Amino acid sequence: MADSRNPGSSDNQGTASPAPAVTRAAAVLDALASSATGRLTLSDLSREVGIPKSSTSNLLLALEEARLISRQGSEFTLGRKLVELGAAYLGRLDEVQEFYRYCEQAPVLSGETVRIAMLDGLNVIYLARYEGHPAVRLTSNIGDKMPVSLCAVGKALIARLHDHDIEELFPDDAELPVLTPKSLRTGAEFKAQLRTIREQGYAFEDEESTTGVVCLAVAVPTRGAHGPSLGLSVTALKATYTPEQGAQMVKELQELAHSLGNPMG
Repeated sequence: MADSRNPGSSDNQGTASPAPAVTRAAAVLDALASSATGRLTLSDLSREVGIPKSSTSNLLLALEEARLISRQGSEFTLGRKLVELGAAYLGRLDEVQEFYRYCEQAPVLSGETVRIAMLDGLNVIYLARYEGHPAVRLTSNIGDKMPVSLCAVGKALIARLHDHDIEELFPDDAELPVLTPKSLRTGAEFKAQLRTIREQGYAFEDEESTTGVVCLAVAVPTRGAHGPSLGLSVTALKATYTPEQGAQMVKELQELAHSLGNPMG
C-alpha cells in the first residue's frame, strides 16, 4: 500500500499547531506504524518529521521514557504502551463488547471470521475481530488499515455519504490502490458499485483485497450526530461460499448492525 505522506509536511504542520512537539511526536508514531519493517533509525525519523537530528533525538527520548516507542540498537519501534492505550479505547466502546457477545451466539456468524471497522478518511481501521473460522487468516487484523475501495466494509460506509462528497473524493478518473487482479481501479468503477450497494443494502467484495477470499459488509446506523462511522463485515473462502450462505450472513450482520445502532430497540 503506497504511503501518501509528504516527509517534509510534518514540520509545517507542527509550526501551525498549538502544540508543535505533540504534532511531531504523532508524526513519529505514524512513521513507525507505516514503516514496512516497523523499525526506523534516527536519520529516518528526522527525515520523516522534517526536523534536525538533535531535535528528533530529544523527541525520541521523551517518547521512549513514556514507553510509546522502544529502542532496539540503532532503530526504534512502537512501544507496548500503545497496546495498553488501544485496549483501553476499545474496552470503552460499547459497540465492541456487544459485537463479541452477538457473534458468539449467532447461528451463522459464530462459525465465521467477523470484524467491526471504523471509517477514517479514505481508509477503514479494524477495531475488533471475531475468530469463528480459523481457515480465513489472510485478512486484516485489529488495528490494520485498509483503503475503502478494497474492502466490503469500506464500500458499505462510503455508500452512506452524500453524492457530492463521493464525487469529490472519487472523481471518475481517480486511480485506486490495487492488491489483486480483481481490485477496482478507477473512481468510476467504485461509484458504480456504490449504487448497487445502496440498492441491495449490503456490500460484496469478490477477491478484491485477497485472492480466494470474499467478504460481505453492512454499515451500522450512527449513534447521534458525533457517533463513530462503523461497519461490520464477514469473510468467507471463495471455494466454499454460496449465495444462500451469503444471504444468511447478511441477515445476521444486519441484525447486529441494528442492535449496535439502536441499543434500546
